[in-house]
Amino acid sequence: MPERPAPPSRGTTIPARSTMVAEPVPLPLAGGSFATDANTIVDGIARWIDSAPLRGLVDRFGGPWPDGNLAAVLGGLDDFSGRYWDFRGGRERPEAREPDLDPVTTASVRAAADALGLVRAVPPARARYAHLLVLGGLAHACLRRVAYAAHLLRRGVRVAGEVAVLGSFRPLSEAERRTLAAAGVTGGDTEVDALDAAVRLAFGVSRPAEQDGLDAGHPHHSWSSRTYRPAGTPPVRVLAAPSSEPERRRAHTADTQRFWAGHARLASGDEVLLVTAPIYVPFQHCDALRTLALPYGCGIDTVGADPAVPDLARLPEPTLTPGRYLQEIRSAIRAMRALYAASTADA
Repeated sequence: MPERPAPPSRGTTIPARSTMVAEPVPLPLAGGSFATDANTIVDGIARWIDSAPLRGLVDRFGGPWPDGNLAAVLGGLDDFSGRYWDFRGGRERPEAREPDLDPVTTASVRAAADALGLVRAVPPARARYAHLLVLGGLAHACLRRVAYAAHLLRRGVRVAGEVAVLGSFRPLSEAERRTLAAAGVTGGDTEVDALDAAVRLAFGVSRPAEQDGLDAGHPHHSWSSRTYRPAGTPPVRVLAAPSSEPERRRAHTADTQRFWAGHARLASGDEVLLVTAPIYVPFQHCDALRTLALPYGCGIDTVGADPAVPDLARLPEPTLTPGRYLQEIRSAIRAMRALYAASTADA
């Protein structure tokens, strides 16, 4: 893409050129739909990508809408968002810088994020699922998401198979250790340790009923599985997977989802409830469609932990800023680009 004007900064008065809409834009195959044919997925991607909130946001940052078919538009938006909405630069999320935006642009970003599904927590679409997956993250996210999964089970969501809590061997930062200590959780060195502690806290268990794994001498090659059996709930498994590219990186969410699917014998027609944070719902939903729904024929319903739930209100939560919303809108664009490629690979 050619050079564009600099993003609107604080102190710069630029009238909004597009009106944001409050109507939520549905995600592809939202709510656990099983229609995994390419046309249905492509239509869902196109509806989200070509929505007024996203068009208005691109316009607000000085970019013309990319020309061409959906593949070209996705590529153009990936490039554009990399130029203007990537504040991480390859770093971890807590290390991302925050842009200095003017008040009108800040309001536009928040309105777009709301309409695109990154702000409000939406309850599960079904009362019964084959499996419930909790995605790991930073320490505060581990605590909040596991607590929300336990809340959903207490409120009557039924799970026929297991609750799987998916993490990695990523080392905890000192800030994360302080977050855990403030919540009364001590010990542990990695993300999967934080998830394990969160399970013991939320489900009232003390030790796993079964343990398995492989210590290969390096976290990128190792894996672990700890299964708890709380009274009155399905089994809860805490899982960390090996990396699919161990020479380059640690395991990411897709690695752990695929690893779990093989262990759980995920089957066509299974309904899977995925728990994350609202800001990550669009991109993690699309990633799960690509890694689970397409190869296994299952349905994916992705929800964000509701901050209004009393069990979550006492747990730490970071401030969500315009920069963070823009970063995760970019993540959603990239996830939809990958989902489009996977959906049309044999076309």
